[in-house]
Amino acid sequence: SVPVTNVATTYIASVGVGSPASQFNLIVDTGSSNTWVGAGTAYVKTSTSVQTNNNVSVTYGSGSFIDFAVTDRVTLSSALVINNQSIGVASRSTGFTGVDGILGIGPVDLTEDTLSPATNTLIPTVTDNLFAHGTITSNLVAVSFSPTNSLENTNGELTFGGTDSSKFTGAITFTPITSTSPANEFWGINQSVRYGTSTNILSTTAGIVDTGTTLILLASDAFSRYQRASGAVPDNATGLLRLTTAQFTKLQSLFFTIGGTTFELTANAQAWPRNLNTDIGGTANNVYLIVGSIGTPSGGGLDFINGQTFLERFYSVFDTANKRVGLATTPFTTATTN
Repeated sequence: SVPVTNVATTYIASVGVGSPASQFNLIVDTGSSNTWVGAGTAYVKTSTSVQTNNNVSVTYGSGSFIDFAVTDRVTLSSALVINNQSIGVASRSTGFTGVDGILGIGPVDLTEDTLSPATNTLIPTVTDNLFAHGTITSNLVAVSFSPTNSLENTNGELTFGGTDSSKFTGAITFTPITSTSPANEFWGINQSVRYGTSTNILSTTAGIVDTGTTLILLASDAFSRYQRASGAVPDNATGLLRLTTAQFTKLQSLFFTIGGTTFELTANAQAWPRNLNTDIGGTANNVYLIVGSIGTPSGGGLDFINGQTFLERFYSVFDTANKRVGLATTPFTTATTN
């Protein structure tokens, strides 16, 4: 397993590249599949570095990078070492202040068209290569996140090749990758969302599970229904929905039905950690909500993103071999951390 650090808005893995290895702080991202470095700490060529004839570029929802592709030794832990992993080395990147790049653990097809001139060549992810080299026996990665009320807390874990039964409770519910485009290009699933006992927020539709997105994002019409149901108002300072503490005492749970199982996201889980309000431009005694809008109405084929704030309450399994996503409750599902 690989420890990962919650830095409030994202999770960071310390990944070694080269021999001797330089350490890079990389965003753990199931929503993309290229691994790259160089946004902060500079890449250093060593005896294991091999420059390829390709350039590589990727554009994200909140940034981009461009430069050359290399193969190199990548060290996730002492037991998880990959020789000849293809990675990008950024000379230009935007939107990645404070980190060095991305550890991309999404489906491999997302790497298509990221190389040039070899546009049709896929780049195996670190999970794919660990499996291909026999280092792990199953082509999957499991993710354990948990909530925190401090700005930096190494409270997460990536388990390559299996699951860690100490990190979840009960059974894992597996659901197949959705057939709906474009969600099916990602770790896409079908789900419905309900507020309280009977208020429909989002009828069964496709979206994605994404460690690299901070919030839970809903299609704009579903977000409007959530805002009405919760009584929250937009907060200009933070860009989030805001409740008074009195309103928060009446906030009801959200229920996500996935693969025939209903997962309850408690009122506390819907709140941004109040200890960290001022870190996002808020004020100490308000309650800010971690549900936001995707910005497009439902029916577009990607109607929700279950991001980090969802995954801090549920264990997740990204199973490449069986084209499915697993979710389970954890000791933190009902925690009152926030």
